[in-house]
Amino acid sequence: MDLKDLGWNPFFAEHFEAHKGLVPARVACQHRDLYVVYSEAGEWTAEVPGKWRHTARSPAEFPAVGDWVGVTPREEDKATIHALLPRRSSFTRRAAGVRTDEQVIAANIDTLFLVNGLDGDFNLRRLERYLTLAWDSGAAPVIVLNKADQCAEVDERLAEVEGIAFGVPVYAVSALEDQGLEALSPYLGAGKTVAVVGSSGVGKSTLTNSLLGRQHLKVNAVREDDSRGRHTTSHRELVLLEQGGLIVDTPGMRELQLWADEEDLSEGFGEVEELAAQCRFGDCRHQREPGCAVRAAVARGQLEEGRLESYFKLKREIENLSRRQAQKTRLAERATRKKGSGKKRERPGLLVDEYEA
Repeated sequence: MDLKDLGWNPFFAEHFEAHKGLVPARVACQHRDLYVVYSEAGEWTAEVPGKWRHTARSPAEFPAVGDWVGVTPREEDKATIHALLPRRSSFTRRAAGVRTDEQVIAANIDTLFLVNGLDGDFNLRRLERYLTLAWDSGAAPVIVLNKADQCAEVDERLAEVEGIAFGVPVYAVSALEDQGLEALSPYLGAGKTVAVVGSSGVGKSTLTNSLLGRQHLKVNAVREDDSRGRHTTSHRELVLLEQGGLIVDTPGMRELQLWADEEDLSEGFGEVEELAAQCRFGDCRHQREPGCAVRAAVARGQLEEGRLESYFKLKREIENLSRRQAQKTRLAERATRKKGSGKKRERPGLLVDEYEA
């Protein structure tokens, strides 16, 4: 394999200079504690050493699919990962559960295909959530409305999505019928990496298979009553396209908790922020305050009530995440001070990324 075909570029080459004696490789797949990595020498099964597991402070410090790493080859196509290169971009969420930890879904991606179905599971509010995380990723979001063959109101759906995704390219396709896929070709050039994300049943694996030109990933039918899908893909995987480029197929996520900040929310809800700046009071909560420009826009039909409620919900989640992150930092600093003073303390358990769809 040629490193450039795998996405290697001067950014990674510069950061790899500090790791003399190691071999560059890219993480293609993870199965619990084992990784599959691609290198110029071929495919290896790799793992991180025990010290890495002992000292890592969060799941985000472990290699993720799409990461570039430095490895030492061993016998029988095996390798040990000794270095993780800085990420140029990463699509992340807050890990499921009560812990405030970042979970990296895919790293070093150029484009995010945010896939939504045009069947009975079409959901603008869910798409807003994905967009908020996409703005934080560092990758360019592209919205792919799949199953156009099952929708009689494609133009109306396109208009609705364009109304919440200012400046983001939106395409209506049918992966099953191979319709409209040529519009996605510019994002799939040699060395470019695309991550396909979305909820179960939107047709991510079917889309990936169609772009690959072969049946590489298993697909399942959705339920007839609500168009919701079952989890077909059980792990994230970096797949090489024969014509150049790479695709990361991801499992449908049961839980998409935000790992973002206020700036990302502003990117996704720019029109709400602009209206808020026109309110009479600087601390307006956009409820019943006099002179509220946001509520006035809702009354005029300029701003949809559902979109405003989505903005409030995501804002509350981001504020709550910020508080939890601050509390976690304080606890970590307190534990460090105790350790420095010679007092014994138990090391908290390390949550390793064990996401299974």
